[in-house]
Amino acid sequence: MIKRNLLVMGLAVLLSACGFQLRGTGTTELAIKELDVSARNAYGETVTQLTRLLTSSGVKVYTGAPYKLMLTNEAETQRTISYSGSGRSAEYQLTTTLTYEVHGDKDRFLLGDKVTADRSYVHDGNNLTGSDQEAAQVRQEMRNDLIQKMMARLQQLTPSRLDELQAKADAVAKAEADALEAAQRIRDETPQQSPVEVPAR
Repeated sequence: MIKRNLLVMGLAVLLSACGFQLRGTGTTELAIKELDVSARNAYGETVTQLTRLLTSSGVKVYTGAPYKLMLTNEAETQRTISYSGSGRSAEYQLTTTLTYEVHGDKDRFLLGDKVTADRSYVHDGNNLTGSDQEAAQVRQEMRNDLIQKMMARLQQLTPSRLDELQAKADAVAKAEADALEAAQRIRDETPQQSPVEVPAR
């Protein structure tokens, strides 16, 4: 028994030394070290849990950070998958979509996308309390799934990728500013015609 335990411990040490990690226990370290996080529902469960996870992953979350993550919308849809023979029970599929944007220097838009989570549960008309509890648990699992997917998206934002997105956003802003300036210059240089006077009869 002792030999078996020592063997298991030895294998665990060897595997961890070569970089092996169990699924779901991987690092959530992000290249972004400072982030401003906001949401339409500033005190909602999703933004609260995401902020907590970001902080525990070494990200400093505060207002005015160089990059801003905006959770612009969180929407849930529900559809019926099947009914029981008696019509008292039905299986529902829930889909939650979280839409987000990342803004950079001068609050310029860098990118926007969405993540989704799907789950199904059975609503039993004979056990409303149990069905409501199951629905609440399913929604919590979906929220956890959305947050993990959101973290995975943020992990893809390397400094070089962020610099590239910022450069594109700056170029777009400059082009728009130049176009507005050129249009204003044309208006300023165009002679204003005097109103035509109609001779009195």
